[in-house]
Amino acid sequence: MTPEWSRPERLDAIGERDKPVHIEADEGERIALARRFELKAVDRLAADLVVRRDAAGVLVTGRVRGDVVQACGVTDEPVPAVVDEEVALRFVEALDGEEEVELSADAMDVVVIEGGAIDLGEAAAETMALALDPFPRSPNAARALREAGVISEDEVQPMNAFAGLKDKLAGR
Repeated sequence: MTPEWSRPERLDAIGERDKPVHIEADEGERIALARRFELKAVDRLAADLVVRRDAAGVLVTGRVRGDVVQACGVTDEPVPAVVDEEVALRFVEALDGEEEVELSADAMDVVVIEGGAIDLGEAAAETMALALDPFPRSPNAARALREAGVISEDEVQPMNAFAGLKDKLAGR
């Protein structure tokens, strides 16, 4: 299945020198991405990337930028969000099942190459999705939760046999 925002970069077109690549999602692609990632809208999505081959595979670095509208998890109201996320990916040939991969603290995400190309659009779309707040809240969320009887962590009172015992012993 072809991703909604596919920008394949053929492996035979990637050399050892930095190759700058700018990609931008068109309106139809943004609508499809919004549907896939359950967003109210993707108003803008673009990536400025640098692609180059090295001994370990294909290195992709750069930034993904965009403007999206998420749905508040409480009220379903629109919550605008700005995406400005660094990209650091290494595309590698399929790994042997017995092969071990050691990752250092500064290791980048590794993506297995499928076919004769890497998909920069899909990589940028996934980067955008991972950058989003998983629990977006609108300004009205706290009020809606209170009205529904949900209390905040600060308002939680112990509910056991010893709750308020200290105050009772002190005669308060």
